[in-house]
Amino acid sequence: MAQFDVYQNPNPDSRIRVPFLVALSSDLLGVFDATVVAPLRLKSDPGVIPVLRLNPVIMIDGREYILRPQEIAAIATHSLKHEIANLSAERDKILAALDFLFTGF
Repeated sequence: MAQFDVYQNPNPDSRIRVPFLVALSSDLLGVFDATVVAPLRLKSDPGVIPVLRLNPVIMIDGREYILRPQEIAAIATHSLKHEIANLSAERDKILAALDFLFTGF
């Protein structure tokens, strides 16, 4: 598992609202029983109101998603099975969103 890998949400109850999860933990730390993830929600979801700098838009397969770092969580690493993309190219946007979340800058 690499940092910024995107996985299908393993929870069928929330998958419609949160189709994907982004792995945030550094892969330099090795593999733990749990990993920190942030949800990706469709930009078109009327329940998603993006906050500038906090919720960057991410493109996956031609669809726009909003990263929701304010909803980060730990999830069992073994439950993340269906990797669909890697967002390393979006590293600066993702780290800026996390920095804004934790420091306000």
